[in-house]
Amino acid sequence: MPDTQPTDDAPETAAQRRARRAQFLRDLLEARELRDRVQPRRARAARMRQHMRMRTFRW
Repeated sequence: MPDTQPTDDAPETAAQRRARRAQFLRDLLEARELRDRVQPRRARAARMRQHMRMRTFRW
């Protein structure tokens, strides 16, 4: 995978920043999915807590 970091002191363009952010979010999602697979009980508890937060949220 090519390195997306600028090699000189030029400011990062918006497109480079978005690409780097998109890659980070993909990696984060992959890590969460892996954690959910190896710790199913904890993942289920987290889903239940999130569900309760959404049920009790007031608009």
